[in-house]
Amino acid sequence: MLKTYHGSCHCGAVTFEADIDLSQGTLRCNCSICVKARYWPAIIKPDAFRLKSGEADLTLYQFLTKTDKHLFCRHCGVRSFGIGRSPRWGEFYSVNVTCLDDVSTEELVNAPITYLDGKSDNWVTPPGEVRYL
Repeated sequence: MLKTYHGSCHCGAVTFEADIDLSQGTLRCNCSICVKARYWPAIIKPDAFRLKSGEADLTLYQFLTKTDKHLFCRHCGVRSFGIGRSPRWGEFYSVNVTCLDDVSTEELVNAPITYLDGKSDNWVTPPGEVRYL
């Protein structure tokens, strides 16, 4: 069920609203940045995301193709969302579900997870090992 969630970084400088249906699933990826940051996103369309505060508090990091925008709070370092483009989703926002302030433990536990093998640049087949993700 589609629900409007409110989220933030750790220090609260960056706040947002996002319309997400967690029953549609979340992602865990084994690429270098997702593994190191322990990023757990839900993918949504750009019009389902609203930045409420903190635009000036965001720091941009990009690497390799510089397609995706990895945005971090410059104060606390938390990556609460990112912006990207892919053949699968087109233009999208990835919202870190652990940054949703009003999500319940039950909603997180019940959110399906799709595993991505970004480490091998194989976005179709899941990696052979996912327990560490």
